[in-house]
Amino acid sequence: MTVFLYIAAVLLAAACGYLIGSINGAIITVRLFKGKDIRDYGSKNAGLTNTIRCFGKGCGIMTLVIDIGKGAAAIALTLLLSKQLGWAPLADGTGNDYRWLGFIAAAFAILGHMKPIYYHFSGGKGVLVGVSVFLVLNPLTFVVLMAIFGLLLWCSKYVSLSSMIATVCVIPTTFLFEVFLRGTTMGMACLYTAMVTVMAIMIIGSHHENIQRLRAGTERRIGGPKPKENENIRA
Repeated sequence: MTVFLYIAAVLLAAACGYLIGSINGAIITVRLFKGKDIRDYGSKNAGLTNTIRCFGKGCGIMTLVIDIGKGAAAIALTLLLSKQLGWAPLADGTGNDYRWLGFIAAAFAILGHMKPIYYHFSGGKGVLVGVSVFLVLNPLTFVVLMAIFGLLLWCSKYVSLSSMIATVCVIPTTFLFEVFLRGTTMGMACLYTAMVTVMAIMIIGSHHENIQRLRAGTERRIGGPKPKENENIRA
């Protein structure tokens, strides 16, 4: 019976993460305020950067709020339901016996953002969602990642490069914070780090076109010209 409860808990976490993660801030915002589909403009990517480039800062702020909010909401709901149901506790030394399910929900929230069930599996790249889940899982990690991203963006002016480097940094940051700041057991810290590594691979993998353009020197910098409506260049 215990095994089935653990399986049920994992499925619950996956469902919460994926279904909430599938809500796309860029698609909702642009449709609501502009009556258009963000996936028809600029890079065709339903994410924050393309929204700002094509429709301005107003739509960008709304997209930011929704995408950060949904990541945090997915984890919070998963942890709330897990505690209420009492399924699958897994002690990590900090008293957060259900936190491991939050990491599973986080991975599926990123998947939902990339391949949203509500929008024909065409979404964004998952950076904002990947960062936002740490608002619930470990707020200090969120602050550190945002600081790394901001510093890199200020220096390089490349959103994609800054996003990928910050994403890679989440792996050692998670391990170090869990072991030395939170007092998480070594085994659970390794488990959390492994889950975060999977998320990082998903996010970096979604940037394969950006990587190609960075190598070729054709990647757009922030503050570059606004794409034309019919532009088909992917960014």
